Amino acid sequence: MKTEKEIQEQKKYMEKVSKLLENKKNKYTILTMGCQLNENDSEKICGMLEKMNFLRTENYKDADLVVFNTCCVRENAEDKLFGKLGELKRLKEEKGIIVAIGGCMMQEKHITDKIKQSYPFVDIIFGTHTLHKFPENLYTALKEKKKIEDILDIEGYVYEGIPIKREDTIKASVTIMNGCNNFCSYCIVPYVRGRERSRQPRAIIKEVQELARKGYKEITLLGQNVNSYLRVEKEKNIDFEKFKGIDSFAKLLREINKIEGIERIRFVSPHPKDFTDDVIEAIADCEKICKLIHLPLQSGNTKVLKEMNRKYTKEQYLNLVNKMKNKIPSLTLSTDIIVGFPGETDKEFEDTLDVVKKVKFEQVYMFIYSRRIGTPGDKMENQIPEEQKHKRFDQLKNLVENQIQENNQKYIGTTQRILVEGESKNNTEFLTGRTDSNKVVIFKGSDDLIGTMQNIKIISEHMWYLKGEI
Repeated sequence: MKTEKEIQEQKKYMEKVSKLLENKKNKYTILTMGCQLNENDSEKICGMLEKMNFLRTENYKDADLVVFNTCCVRENAEDKLFGKLGELKRLKEEKGIIVAIGGCMMQEKHITDKIKQSYPFVDIIFGTHTLHKFPENLYTALKEKKKIEDILDIEGYVYEGIPIKREDTIKASVTIMNGCNNFCSYCIVPYVRGRERSRQPRAIIKEVQELARKGYKEITLLGQNVNSYLRVEKEKNIDFEKFKGIDSFAKLLREINKIEGIERIRFVSPHPKDFTDDVIEAIADCEKICKLIHLPLQSGNTKVLKEMNRKYTKEQYLNLVNKMKNKIPSLTLSTDIIVGFPGETDKEFEDTLDVVKKVKFEQVYMFIYSRRIGTPGDKMENQIPEEQKHKRFDQLKNLVENQIQENNQKYIGTTQRILVEGESKNNTEFLTGRTDSNKVVIFKGSDDLIGTMQNIKIISEHMWYLKGEI
C-alpha cells in the first residue's frame, strides 16, 4: 500500500538523520498555533524528531532546530509568526540553526511568498499534506544545505504509523478524520486542510486500545467535522474496512466506549447539520461519553447563517438543542460564536444574544470576525467596522460571563466525578481536574491521586474555576 511504503521510507530517513547527527546533543523547540488538530500534528512532529535523537527544549535560544506549526484561522496568528521569525534572524546568523515552518498557513501562497521574500533564512516549508515527509526534508536540508518547499495543493492521504510524542500522560487526542467539505464562507480550513478523509476504524480502535494500555484515562476524538466520520466514504462507495461493524460516527463512539481503562470520551468539533439521532442516542447510552457537547452556533440569525453557508436556521439549531436535552437529561453545551460577520446588523446580532440566553451554554468561545484571503467572506463588500465588532463582542462577553456565574451556582454543594490531572498551575498546594462538563476544579489532595477519578464536593465558585474537597 502506498502510504505504508511511504512511512517505511520516512523511517529510513529518521535513521539517516540520527547517523548524520550522532555524537551531537541536538535540541529542538516547537511553537504550535491553533486548534487541537494542530496540537496533535505537533505531537507527531515531536515523535519523529525524538526518533532522530533530538531533545526538546522550551528555550528557542538553546535550540538547533526551531519548528513552527501554524494556523491561519485568525489574523493574529500571522502577526505572531512573523514576529517570532524576526526574533530568529540573529540567532540564525550566530548559530546556523535550522528553521522549519509547517501547518495550515503554509498552504496559503501569499504567506509562503512573503516568507521567501522577507525571511529567506527559513530552511524548510512544509504543508498540511506533507507532514509525514518531515524526516526526508530535514535530512535534505542538513545534508545538502538546500532550502526545501514541500507543499501539495491537492488532498493528501491518511498516513498511519507516524511516531508520536504526547505531552500529557492522562489525556490524549486521537484524530479520526482530516479535512472539511462544508466551505463555510468565513473559513479557510477546506482550502488548507483539503476535503474530508476518514481514518480506517481498525486504526482508530487500535490507537485508543494502546493509549488505554499506557494508562490514559480520557480520549478526545478530533476532526474538522468529526460527526461526519465515514460519511464521504459511504456516499462515494470508497473502500473502508467495516471493522467490528463500524460504519458511522455513532458506532465508533459505542465501540470506543467498550475499551477497558478509558474513563472519558470527548469529541470536537461536530457540525449541527450532521448531529443525527443515532449519535444523540450513543451519547445518551454510553456512560463514558461526556455529556458536555460542543455545538458550534457561529450566529443566531438565520439570514447571517445562510450567508455563512452553515446549512441550518436559528429555529433548527434550537430544536436540535431541545431534542438533545430531552434525550440526554444531564446535557451541557459549549459553542463557538463569530461576532461581526459581513452584513450583520444590530438587530441580527440580537438573535445571537437571544440564542445564548435560551440555551445557557456552559462555555462560549467568542471570536471577532477576521477576514481570510481566499474565502467568500473576504470578498463581501459590507464589512463591519472594527469599532462596531468590538462593541458587539463586549455585549456578548458580558452576557456570557453573567450566565457563567449563574451556572456555577448549581455546582455548589454537589458531588462531581473528577479526573485528577495534576497540580494546579496557579497554586501548587492544590490539585486540579475537570468535571464531565469541563469545569476546572481545584482541591487539596496527595499526588498519588493524579490520574485517578475522584468524587469531589464543590464548596465554592470562582468564575473560571470551582473549589472543592474530597
